[in-house]
Amino acid sequence: MGGPAGRLSGSASTGSGMFKNVKTWGPALLLVSPTIILVGIFVYGLIAVNIQMSMTDQHTARPSDEFVGLDNYFRLFADADFQHALRNLVLLTVVFLAGTLIFGFLWAWVLERPDRGEGFFRSIYLFPMAVSFIASGVVWRWLLSSLQTDQQGGERTTGLNRLLDSVGLGFLQNSWWSDPNWGIAAIAVPAIWQLAGYVMALFLAGFRGIPDELREAARIDGCSEWQLYRHVIFPQLSPVMLSAVIIIGHMSLKLFDLIRAIVPDANTYAVQVPATQMWVKYIGSDYADSAAIGTILLVLVALVVVPYLVYTSRQEKR
Repeated sequence: MGGPAGRLSGSASTGSGMFKNVKTWGPALLLVSPTIILVGIFVYGLIAVNIQMSMTDQHTARPSDEFVGLDNYFRLFADADFQHALRNLVLLTVVFLAGTLIFGFLWAWVLERPDRGEGFFRSIYLFPMAVSFIASGVVWRWLLSSLQTDQQGGERTTGLNRLLDSVGLGFLQNSWWSDPNWGIAAIAVPAIWQLAGYVMALFLAGFRGIPDELREAARIDGCSEWQLYRHVIFPQLSPVMLSAVIIIGHMSLKLFDLIRAIVPDANTYAVQVPATQMWVKYIGSDYADSAAIGTILLVLVALVVVPYLVYTSRQEKR
């Protein structure tokens, strides 16, 4: 068996096994190959082209292939306008995340007890999610309008400012997104309204996944309601909260359409974020800087999503 005949027999069996493996996964690979090719070209291929463009000096419509390395990135991070856009992005993300998590959890906590009308209220909370950011942004543009001057030189209010004035809360009137320091936080209000229902659905699924026996056992052991939530329910909801943070966080990083629908001018300083700056530079034919901002956004999203994917992959293997 150790001679030439044995070696031939072993190689023949190995070749037969490889042939069987090809017959097994060959049709599956053939089935998904069009998707692999399309994704490779139109996703990863275009990402490579974008990165290559960001390292050139093409700041006008005139073609240029001169390689400048990371100079565009260094210049962007040193630019005061881009620093302001990054600050706005952090503020938008924090307010957006906090609002959706708080309201989503509270609505899920209210609906967690099976009462009459649960399906009705759940539909109401989820309805804004079915509306596109563009459609809701057109309505919220009017709702978040600031104080306006009429033909007689006086100020008139519309939208939320008028509502606040009519119910005796005129001191809460403000310029909303026109405020140069905190205007971007006003953009988070319609975003919270639109996606808090989605976070509610995540938390509600988490609540329903906790066995009633676990709650009853904690109560029998003498846990108060606060202790029950703190030591039993909240730890069970931590994976749900992590998923909500990742989903909402990466959406806020690339938020563009809602801002453009609410703010008429894409170059408005108060609500500048990297996504809007990328658009402004692109329509101004500054393709290198636009591509550099796009690459920065890609890296920011990857920093949020990739660790989550690694974490979930390790959890599934356990």
